[in-house]
Amino acid sequence: MHLRPKPWARPELEASPIFCAEPWTLRGRWPAFFEKTQPLYLELGCGKGGFIAQMAAAHPENNYLALDMIDAVLGLSRRQIVAAAGREDPGNIRLTAWDIERIDAILAPEDRISGLFINFCNPWPRHRQHKKRLTHPRQLEKYRAFLLPEAMIRFKTDDRGLFDDSLRYFSDTGFQVQTVIRDLAAQPVPGDFPTEHERMFEEQGLPIYYAAAQLGEN
Repeated sequence: MHLRPKPWARPELEASPIFCAEPWTLRGRWPAFFEKTQPLYLELGCGKGGFIAQMAAAHPENNYLALDMIDAVLGLSRRQIVAAAGREDPGNIRLTAWDIERIDAILAPEDRISGLFINFCNPWPRHRQHKKRLTHPRQLEKYRAFLLPEAMIRFKTDDRGLFDDSLRYFSDTGFQVQTVIRDLAAQPVPGDFPTEHERMFEEQGLPIYYAAAQLGEN
């Protein structure tokens, strides 16, 4: 029995060529779901899709898979992707709805993910909730299974506590932290794109924290 997020996908998504309604059927063969065979990157919790739409439009040489649990925001993501690309199917980006805590049910080592983006995930501040964090070691171990050697996790948050804990999580799980930025507006990363949350926080004068951690050898 497959656990699917509810409510299930809107008709807008079901009719879209970039949406996968049954992601478990593509476990181990995601590259075949794209127009071309090229490096595949993953965004966990894509929200309204502003970040991944810009990334896919700027890098047609890569493929991108974006996940979120909420079909309503995935509908917004689809619209942003189509607007950025100027066509219904850019060929290099796909959306699906799934519970990220069960990521290993839809991604396998054969999917060979070249990099991972985690932008403004829920900080789950209470100690008993920490295992729900997308950067918690329990989750990082799942990602290791499908990440290619030398793959990079790029992480952004407005939550300092989550950020500091995540730096420790990366190190504890064997990831090498390559970059630490505590004010992204003052020290922008070349090739990065802002999310909707990021623009909002910057307008409020809040710092954005950024880290890049490299997997190294599995």
